[in-house]
Amino acid sequence: MQYGDRRGTGGVAGCTIGPVREYSTPLTVDVPTTGNLTDDVVRNAVEAPAAVVLSRRVTGPDGTTTWDDVTAQEFLDQVRAVAKGLVAAGVEAGDRVALISRTRWEWTLLDYAIWCAGAVTVPVYETSSAEQLEWILRDSAATAVLAEGRDHLARITSVRAGLDALHHVWTIDTDAGHGAVDVLTRLGADVPDDDLETRRTAVGPEDLATLIYTSGTTGRPKGCMLTHGNFLTEIGVTVHELDELFTPGADGEQPATLLFLPLAHVFARVIQIGAVRSRVRLGHSSDVRHLAATLQEFRPTFVLAVPRVFEKIFNTASQRATADGRGKIFDRAAETAIAWSRGLDGPKGRASLAVRARHTAFDRLVYGALRDALGGACTHAVSGGAPLGERLGHFYRGIGLTVLEGYGLTETTAAVTVNLPGALRVGTVGRPLPGTAVRVADDGELLFRGGQVFHGYWNDEQATAEALEADGWFHTGDVGEVDDEGFVRITGRKKEILVTAGGKNVAPAVLEDRLRAHALVSQALVVGDRQPFIAALITLDADALPLWADAHGKSSGRRSATPAALADDPDLLAEIQRAVDDANAAVSKAESIRKFRVLTTDWSEEDGQLTPSLKLRRNVVTREHKDEIAALYL
Repeated sequence: MQYGDRRGTGGVAGCTIGPVREYSTPLTVDVPTTGNLTDDVVRNAVEAPAAVVLSRRVTGPDGTTTWDDVTAQEFLDQVRAVAKGLVAAGVEAGDRVALISRTRWEWTLLDYAIWCAGAVTVPVYETSSAEQLEWILRDSAATAVLAEGRDHLARITSVRAGLDALHHVWTIDTDAGHGAVDVLTRLGADVPDDDLETRRTAVGPEDLATLIYTSGTTGRPKGCMLTHGNFLTEIGVTVHELDELFTPGADGEQPATLLFLPLAHVFARVIQIGAVRSRVRLGHSSDVRHLAATLQEFRPTFVLAVPRVFEKIFNTASQRATADGRGKIFDRAAETAIAWSRGLDGPKGRASLAVRARHTAFDRLVYGALRDALGGACTHAVSGGAPLGERLGHFYRGIGLTVLEGYGLTETTAAVTVNLPGALRVGTVGRPLPGTAVRVADDGELLFRGGQVFHGYWNDEQATAEALEADGWFHTGDVGEVDDEGFVRITGRKKEILVTAGGKNVAPAVLEDRLRAHALVSQALVVGDRQPFIAALITLDADALPLWADAHGKSSGRRSATPAALADDPDLLAEIQRAVDDANAAVSKAESIRKFRVLTTDWSEEDGQLTPSLKLRRNVVTREHKDEIAALYL
């Protein structure tokens, strides 16, 4: 679309502002001007002390797991006890306390305890290398670290010699020593309640709540300074706008969500805070391999995930149906779900009678089983981190799971735009949240301004000045567009735009997202900067490949169903070509992929090609595969 010079304010055209387009929505809630995030924990215990706010997964002596409920009063007591231990250990107001752990209930407990002690949480991805960990601890001048287990403790020990500010290291797991929760509880037993309350209530909205270090797709991670006020703004508007997720349903059932994304990521962190504020029953899981079983046990009413999770659920179901001889039925069911969802956006607001009839039949045959895979009670999901894609968005809405796609960054305290149950446009990331404004610059870059925009980068005035204008506009680095109703569509990263030898600008994300939607594709890197045409490197999904191999007779004899064995198989290459053709349908001929190469190994977070939020580290992959990329242009 072409950008004019109109300003939209809540969808109303206004004054001329020059060659950019700006859209804003008015603030609809009162954002607190006093207090901090721990007030929610105290309020819950006062208003509803017996309400269940957390469920802890506990493994019994016989190996079976159960969920133990934690009430609002119990949670407050635990937070206070650990916070007292931090105070007794010498943690001062404003001190930075690092937290490196997988997603588990102690993460939430320790986060609030750090805040209750007046300190600042510095989350660290549990997969971080010793070098990354050393940089974050040094740059933040952390005085204490709460680490999950022996492996994390070993990494800290290997770099501790040069960390002069670091005075305490506690481990969460009891098999790595005395558990941090118990140790700090005993240590703080003599700290008076009034002393802790004075420390807690001295913190206000302008005080720093956390330093979240960007995952570093390029360059060294920078610490994003997010205040209590940033979170109070973000949670105030999102909980209000997404009230269908955070309030009891018509049957009075308490809403519940299971966190399985890393809590070091701002996306999961905001959901944690929103759940605590709204008394949503909150569970934690880091065992992605057995996630399906955990979802069955916990029965969340909504979940949050990155698009890759939704892609995997769809692709696995499709491949299993094919392996069981029901592939055509699943394909028809998927197309019907998509058509049914598209009908909701049509002029009549519903699908045709024929589509509705098929939809009813497939709901019994197919869709119910897919909903059961998420626990059976889940009606909504929140997706972020990367584009989901229209096809998947319509598919999930068609089976009875509305995926609300949003957009945000660490620097914006997670979401600045989101689709709402009552204002949903599949294929977009929604409209700006109340009190937030979006601007499209001349080069297509999206800028945002609002109360959730961060206060700058820790110890880096130059980077702050480059990203944050004096009047509060934050440069996202993402390229996008805004329609007349304020819905935002992300089209790529500004720094990732490829310019071919013929001068054609190409956004690789459009092609890569479409490629990853195919069941056999795990990851894709589109290349072609200063080259005569666009090409791609593609990796295979190790989980989907055996199912495809069985269905196509590729698993017998000496050949095994591995990427290394099948990367050059003609039938597989033909299947990948179909995925490429589908991706090319979304772009012009000049932007289309002309050649591709299937690699024998996948990219992963452990090997450094993906960030903890599963984004591609383009510079790393490009460097590691420079020979394969060069071969594409021979």
